[in-house]
Amino acid sequence: MRIAPLCSSSSANSSYIGMGGAGGGVLVDAGCGYKTLLDCLSLCRTDVSAIRAVLVTHEHTDHVKGLKQFTKHNDVPVYASRGTAGFLLTNGYIYNEKNLRDLSELPNAPVDFEIKAFKTPHDSAESVGFSLVAPNGYKIAYFTDLGEITDSVREGAAGADFVFIEANYDADMLRRNDAYPPYVVERISSRLGHLSNADSAEYVSRLAQSGTTRFMLAHLSRENNSPRLAYASVVGKLSDCGMRLNRDYTLDVAGVRTAGEYAAV
Repeated sequence: MRIAPLCSSSSANSSYIGMGGAGGGVLVDAGCGYKTLLDCLSLCRTDVSAIRAVLVTHEHTDHVKGLKQFTKHNDVPVYASRGTAGFLLTNGYIYNEKNLRDLSELPNAPVDFEIKAFKTPHDSAESVGFSLVAPNGYKIAYFTDLGEITDSVREGAAGADFVFIEANYDADMLRRNDAYPPYVVERISSRLGHLSNADSAEYVSRLAQSGTTRFMLAHLSRENNSPRLAYASVVGKLSDCGMRLNRDYTLDVAGVRTAGEYAAV
């Protein structure tokens, strides 16, 4: 399998995860415009025809902005929770509603790996993360946009070899950001908001100690974070736990827009 973060920020989010060759793969969210999505796939040496299904984490614009155009040009199933699906239908985010599938139908997804959804705590209709398991047992856990690590998230990430996890904001930067009114700061840092760098570092350290070896930080705020700060926070926490970068684990940060990089797993 391989995972390619096509775009990742508080403005647009979308990733390709799939098998090589004829196995195909899935698009997780479609938060960038259709042309941008095609350009990003091309940079990652992936044709749009490789996408056999779309997995939607939740209905916020930065995750579904390009979904209608994608479903207009590609006749593939779109899997979403009931709460998310209701929003997508009501607000016209699906070109043809016959393509919309409930998460209970994930076992029938037209890909050569197993997909399961798990609930995530966020201020949305019904947000989820996903676990994807290859035929050889290799497991990817994918979750962004969550205010805390819950039992559902722990269960979804248990035994993962590769974890794609949000590191949305640096707490000091968020507090000092005068452009954000207090209620926005409260929303971001709430239990239904987003994970801070420190939150992510704490959970990554627990996952690493339980056997996960590869991590990618994602959904970084462009206003309240930086790749350097997020990276340093996680590396520092794991160092405190006696774990060494590139010996015990690897760590990457998903870019705002891909330059063609992807992780082969």
